[in-house]
Amino acid sequence: MSLTYHIRIKKDYAASLIEDLQKMDAIRLITENEVPQWQIDEVNQRIKKYENKPELLLDEDVVFKILDAE
Repeated sequence: MSLTYHIRIKKDYAASLIEDLQKMDAIRLITENEVPQWQIDEVNQRIKKYENKPELLLDEDVVFKILDAE
């Protein structure tokens, strides 16, 4: 079973942290070409949905409580 960690990184540190993780081969960034068109379409559709009905959005604290309960 793999563990998932949820972390918050201050914007000031995010770029250097990502660079360090890339150097250690801990992550691989994907390019826009690697994202299938159907995923781009789905994201755009969801953005429009939530722009039209923002009351459907969940607060991140609620989401993390749900994830922690699993």
